[in-house]
Amino acid sequence: MSDVGTGILGFVGMSALAGVLVTAAVTPALAVTGMAANNGISMFENLPGYLEIGELSEKTDIYATQPDGSQAHLASFFDENREEVAWEAISQYVKDAAIAGEDPRFYEHGGIDIQGTSRAVLNEFVIGGDTQGGSSITQQYVKNVIINNGVREAQTEEEKDAAYAAATESDGSAGIERKLKEMRYAIALEKKFSKDEILLGYLNIAAFGGRVYGIETAAQYYFGGKHAADLTLAEAASLIAIVNHPEKFRLDYPESETNGVNSVNDAGEPTPYAANKERRDYILEQMLKEKKITQEEHDAAVATPVAPVIVEPSTGCQTAAGSAFFCDYVKNIILNHYDDPATEDIQEGANLLRSGGLQVFTTLDLELQDRAQTAIAENVPFVDPRFDVGSVAVTVQPGTGRVLAMAQNKNYSEDPDVTSVDPSYTAINLSTDRAYGGSSGLQPGSTFKVFTLAEWLNEGHSLRESFNGGRRTFTSFKGMCDGSTWSGSYNPRNDDGRIANNAVDATKWSVNTSFMAMAQQLELCGIRDTAAAFGVHRADGAALGEGVDSEGNPITFGPSAVLGTEEIAPVTMAAAFAGIANNGLTCTPIAIDKIVTPSGEELAPPQATCSQSVTPEVAHAMEYAMQETFRGGGTAVASNTGTGVPHIGKTGTTDDAHDTWMIGSSTTAATAVWVGNITGGNDRQNLRDVSFDSGEASTARHRIWSSIMEVADNKWGGAEFTEPDASAFKQTLVDVPQVSGLSLDAAKQAIEDAGFVFEDGGQQDSNLPGGTVVGSDPSGQAARGSTIRVFTSNGQGTTVPDLTGMNAQQAKGALDQAGLRMKSPGNVGPLDVVESQDPAPGTPLKRGGDVTVTFVTNVPGNGTGPGAGNGPGGDED
Repeated sequence: MSDVGTGILGFVGMSALAGVLVTAAVTPALAVTGMAANNGISMFENLPGYLEIGELSEKTDIYATQPDGSQAHLASFFDENREEVAWEAISQYVKDAAIAGEDPRFYEHGGIDIQGTSRAVLNEFVIGGDTQGGSSITQQYVKNVIINNGVREAQTEEEKDAAYAAATESDGSAGIERKLKEMRYAIALEKKFSKDEILLGYLNIAAFGGRVYGIETAAQYYFGGKHAADLTLAEAASLIAIVNHPEKFRLDYPESETNGVNSVNDAGEPTPYAANKERRDYILEQMLKEKKITQEEHDAAVATPVAPVIVEPSTGCQTAAGSAFFCDYVKNIILNHYDDPATEDIQEGANLLRSGGLQVFTTLDLELQDRAQTAIAENVPFVDPRFDVGSVAVTVQPGTGRVLAMAQNKNYSEDPDVTSVDPSYTAINLSTDRAYGGSSGLQPGSTFKVFTLAEWLNEGHSLRESFNGGRRTFTSFKGMCDGSTWSGSYNPRNDDGRIANNAVDATKWSVNTSFMAMAQQLELCGIRDTAAAFGVHRADGAALGEGVDSEGNPITFGPSAVLGTEEIAPVTMAAAFAGIANNGLTCTPIAIDKIVTPSGEELAPPQATCSQSVTPEVAHAMEYAMQETFRGGGTAVASNTGTGVPHIGKTGTTDDAHDTWMIGSSTTAATAVWVGNITGGNDRQNLRDVSFDSGEASTARHRIWSSIMEVADNKWGGAEFTEPDASAFKQTLVDVPQVSGLSLDAAKQAIEDAGFVFEDGGQQDSNLPGGTVVGSDPSGQAARGSTIRVFTSNGQGTTVPDLTGMNAQQAKGALDQAGLRMKSPGNVGPLDVVESQDPAPGTPLKRGGDVTVTFVTNVPGNGTGPGAGNGPGGDED
């Protein structure tokens, strides 16, 4: 039999079955009588009778806080651009137009309009025309609900496509079964919901062309941002016209020959959007026929040209303008946080973002964000022909981890066709970790030194404890994270000629060799662990000192890492400095304050984790040293805001000034600013060799930081930092190494390893071999970092013997044996006893030298000699 014949039989049978369903809906008793014996009716026993109406796929909106506290819309994400609204938020014109144009008997039938259903079946299954869904509004609603349910439940794109295909099947028996199922559902829905509820659901779910769904979004998109409640009669009818055939009647194809600005009607007359107008006018005619509008209203609406004012929907972060990189950060937080690692092929986060209908209220402060954007734009170009210039600024709130601002010297775009030809555009967020924006991180340079300062204080050292901060070659560092000792040759240079021999000056002037001297007295792994306690990690997700570099080489936390060579995200560094300013309590950065679902319930966003990175006492000592950077001679003087609000800070410059940093904080806001080379290689530029329009490139960080923090200071103020207790300033005495008998080089190594400054004191007369160390000054104990003079033997000396208790004869014999001459004032008897000697015993002295010895006369019985006492015959006085 031909396909047409089969279709006719299907049409006749289905029309009959539709009649049975309607009869069953009206008189249920008939459905359980003899009709059940009919083979054509028994198939309905296996069809479900209840349709669960799932949540609609709705767009997710992201907001930021304006200066007056209100929320500003940043961007939306959607598969279906829909905003569900209540009954009273829809114009009556829309409701009447939908009924008049799609289902005039809507309020009379029980879910199925036999006449309309028969027409739809004939079109789809006999003639082979376009799928019309169902003739009644209820049936159309059912079909859209089935599509929505299937797509929402699908976890992969393949499953979504399959769900849509199943819900729109129109071929053969599968298509007939689908249509019957829709009819059965329609009858069931009419029993459960009121007509108004069904019509409302229909208007919220209906497709209006492209990715526009629901009457509210359609009104905003096609008619200049209007709400559905404010539509005119002509606009309402034009939108309902689209529902009949969304692709044919949509109003955003102005170049269309049949439905564009220059289209013509069937009479050949120029008529803007002719196809839509024809359908619109039909709907207006039906509304007049149903007495929903007056003749005057009808005529005025028909005379009104179709004139859409398209308002492009916010699709993705590019619509967030200067806040786009923060928006991208929020997007990636949702994608990562709500994904289940156990289901790699299912993107729960992406599905939630694009169809969950979330209202996402972020931490972004638009007043501060605007200043951050402006400060970067005024000081750093988006493109520089000399090098791949980059700059970011991130502000984090101490005590909460809330990200208040995030700006970058680029325009945001995810379109590779744009980013590949215009270097002012990028989708890579340089402020965040790779998983949250694509960046592999930036070397923080000397800003990382604050973690050596923290570990120095953790280990009981003080701010004023002295050490040898002079430049030299460092050959060993203890406490690598694998338990080994680093050995090699490391000789970092300093930025200027200043030498700092205590932690305060080292921080104030950022002296490399001073921090290496501090690190040499600590364990490298301890420094790494202290940085990790502040939440610091590599931007590629690995822990500090782990993973591999861009060339595949294993990364270790060696001496150079103390000076900031690991790649870290600016937002991570800002959060760490916020922790220092918050008495050592560090909170992981967060970007979302609240998420509200379409039902009004709150969905818990990622929460900040706050932990005590160092004790408050250590934090106060760190704050003391870091405040010094803003004072006379400090490296952050150029970043002073002039507001009077106290700040802590640390500058950073990597080798050859390829990266420059300024990171600092008040008690209310911590800001990290980076200016440098985005890409590496031989084309990198030394920022000290170039200038921007705003001034020297190497100092742009200061201009940006002070501009941002001026707003923060005026907006939130800031308290004084707590003074450290007296123990933070104690001067510690330590043992001077015993170097006598060592070679001069060995003595130098021992002195420097102990944290002292070595000085060669020259040669002394000694009986030790020439060049052998004979002693030091001072010996015993001294302040760490003080200068220790070391003396060596000239090989021509001897040592003064100890003459204590000897008589004159014995003393002379001892001195003769040592090659020395005895000198004594006055007459000396052979039995006179030594009273004193000069030089003292043990003193090196050149052979032939004089030793002055003073004797006391020893007369038998006078009590002055050895063993004399007050026995019989002795003096009583």
